[in-house]
Order: sequence, then C-alpha cells, then structure tokens
Amino acid sequence: MKYVYFLLLVVFYTPLVWGQSTEKQPTVTVKGEVTHPLNLGLADLANMRRVEVRSADRDGKEHLFSGVPLSDILRQAGVTLGAELRGENMAKYLLVKSGDGYKVLFSLPELDSTFTNRVIILADKMDGNPLPANKGPFRVIVPGEKKPARWIWEVTTMIVQFAKE
Repeated sequence: MKYVYFLLLVVFYTPLVWGQSTEKQPTVTVKGEVTHPLNLGLADLANMRRVEVRSADRDGKEHLFSGVPLSDILRQAGVTLGAELRGENMAKYLLVKSGDGYKVLFSLPELDSTFTNRVIILADKMDGNPLPANKGPFRVIVPGEKKPARWIWEVTTMIVQFAKE
C-alpha cells in the first residue's frame, strides 16, 4: 500500500516541482493537400501576424476577436494561394472540424486576399482575454455573414482537399 501512495505522489507531485503540466496543450492540425502539415498551439499563434476583428457574436453583442488570418496559416502550410490560385486549384476547399464533430467548409478564394477583402481568422482571444472554455481555445470568426453558422468553436483540425465529382 505504501508503494501505491509513493507512485501517486511521484506522478502528481513531479509536474508541480518541475513546472510542467500533465495536461496536453491544445493544438490545431493542418493537413491534406499541403506541403507542410502543421500542428499549431497557442504559442505558435501568438508568434504569427495577429489581426483584430470587431463583430457581433451569436448573442447579438459586439466583441473584439483577435487571432491569425486563415490565409496566413494556409500559406505557412504551403497551400496554393495568391497568383497561383487558379485552374485546378480553384477546386480546393478548407474543411474545418471541431472537437464536438461540427464541420464547416470554405472555398480557398473565400480566404485569399487576392479574391476578397474579408479576413477570416482563427481567433484565440475575445475582448482581450482567452476564449471561454466552451468556445475555445480556437474559434473561426467570419465577419460579415448574416448568420454565424460557420463561426465554428473548439477547432481541432483543418483539412485542405480537392472537390471530387
């Protein structure tokens, strides 16, 4: 019995002593038709170009969301954007998945500044604070849409794919 207590002490006390967490840090995986698959955490997003978007949430209240443009994340993953986004690449799309199984879809031109002035972001902050636990830690914000159905929260995976016939 003393051995069991000792093991429990080691397992739970060691991370506290060394300042390490036993919790897995949240990440977003970017994969599919990419040249550089990514696994991005909060620290990675903090080191990327940040933008702010002011928009009304589902509750009707206006909030200031902060995050990284999806186009920047896709460029880092080696997705074809900009002048090269033409021909067969116009049939590519981004599928975004959440931890609860919800999925939304974006065509690549919707995310590319060569085609639109709208900036869709992967947010990690709202009103200067981390996203609430039930909406984060990562959330896609789509400014200008009448219905926020594609404002997916708890984002875990982004997959670039070709549309199939």
